[in-house]
Amino acid sequence: MSEPGFEEWVAARGPRLLRVAWLLTGDAHLAEDLLQTVLARIWPKWPRIAGENPEAYARKALVHTHASWWRRRWRGELPHGELPDLAGPDDPFAEVDLEQALAAAIRALPVRQRAVVVLRYFEDLSVAETAEVLRCSEGTVKSQASKALHSLRDRLPAAVAADGGGLGD
Repeated sequence: MSEPGFEEWVAARGPRLLRVAWLLTGDAHLAEDLLQTVLARIWPKWPRIAGENPEAYARKALVHTHASWWRRRWRGELPHGELPDLAGPDDPFAEVDLEQALAAAIRALPVRQRAVVVLRYFEDLSVAETAEVLRCSEGTVKSQASKALHSLRDRLPAAVAADGGGLGD
């Protein structure tokens, strides 16, 4: 039996938290595992955190749990594929290709930069909120975001990079 309100909260906020987990891991199955692990850790603490900001608590737990998983995994080989050629103006899959290229570029970022990008640009947290979640200074968030955006611009298709692709606007 779960705590009162926990199931409703998970039903309401779960999809958004799963998106954060997917953006951090880049893999749907790992994202589900990450979210399930975090929710299992939150459940016993629910009475204490329910009155505060449980989504912020869960988001912070996702970032920190993912970072601990990442540190434990062997990273000897990193498979990668070639980016597709630039799509023509009538390509119905151009948007999907762009999303996949962006997802691959985000996955290629170091863990700290990836966390900053996810929190700042996908979760729309302020610099101060991101610094609090990551337990670092605001200057670190700004420098990591700058490095990440520079890296993303280098990795994305030329047409997107020339347009700015909405990165850092």
